[in-house]
Amino acid sequence: MKLTIVGCTGSFPGPGSPASCYLLTAHDGERQWKIVLDIGSGALGAIQRYTDLEDIDAIFLTHLHPDHCMDLCGLHVAVRWKPGGWGRDRIRVWGPEATADRMATAYGLELNPGMHEEFDFSIWAERQPVQLGPFTVTPYAVNHPVEEAYALRVEVTEPDKEGNAVRRILTYSGDTDSCEGLEDAARNADLFLCEAAFEEGRDDDIKDVHLTGKRAAQAATAAGARRLLLTHIPVWTSQTKVMADAKPEFAGDVAVAVAGVHYTV
Repeated sequence: MKLTIVGCTGSFPGPGSPASCYLLTAHDGERQWKIVLDIGSGALGAIQRYTDLEDIDAIFLTHLHPDHCMDLCGLHVAVRWKPGGWGRDRIRVWGPEATADRMATAYGLELNPGMHEEFDFSIWAERQPVQLGPFTVTPYAVNHPVEEAYALRVEVTEPDKEGNAVRRILTYSGDTDSCEGLEDAARNADLFLCEAAFEEGRDDDIKDVHLTGKRAAQAATAAGARRLLLTHIPVWTSQTKVMADAKPEFAGDVAVAVAGVHYTV
């Protein structure tokens, strides 16, 4: 499984990165599949550096804050108005219950049909896995001040060079503060892509919104994750500070996500 960091700046796009968007690629033995975890502000332009939009098999949204979902509006335009037609089926979109109506409202559309002609919307059921090609994606409710917010556990089984089935796990935190659901989602993950928007000492009075580097690392340790990749760091949060807070709490490899970088899981 390959992870491409399309966008990783927290809360709104920064000068060097769009907001949250992550492209996952895996092979089922017959063809390559591509899924997208969140498609936040500014991500639609950047993702075209790494894939044709027509090759996106599905989009999985953690929650409905604009920095995680708003460029679905631009993708709607690409699907609806491409000269000569889109040429593929509707793109499948999983998200919270309000996703279809929220996107239609954001674009100023009537709710019926809204964006249903471009996207095939499905609603998350907490801890109920979704199977798509080689991917199994399971949502876990987490601790963020919106009606629905989820961490996503992505499990992939794909053949190695000898044709043997290999299973890998990537967990993406979405946006959350510390909670049981986050640790359950990250249990024994090969790569834990975890937000760390807050700084220890600066944001201590703000509860149930975001993690610090320290709390992200503590969750990774509690879950038994193997690698920790810190993400969703806003322009006003120091990556150096976040890393310094994380390293004493986690014995494994720790790094900060950088837009445009690819990781093998």
